[in-house]
Amino acid sequence: MLTIRKNEDLYSELEVANQLGISVSRLHDILDRHIFNDGTKRPEGLTFTHAELVLLEFWRRSEPNPKVVRMPKRD
Repeated sequence: MLTIRKNEDLYSELEVANQLGISVSRLHDILDRHIFNDGTKRPEGLTFTHAELVLLEFWRRSEPNPKVVRMPKRD
């Protein structure tokens, strides 16, 4: 569950990573996969709004966990 602050507040990369329960490097991976995927370089020191935090949470949940080994489907 995300802690909610005022909508106009901005979150730092570290705050977002902490809110999502991930590392900053994993946050950067998500950003690179979903936003900065057209060859543009990710700027340093990004800040995020509450709405962007919700979207990042959606992307985090929709990605498979690399630490989980999936069993193949049985026919």
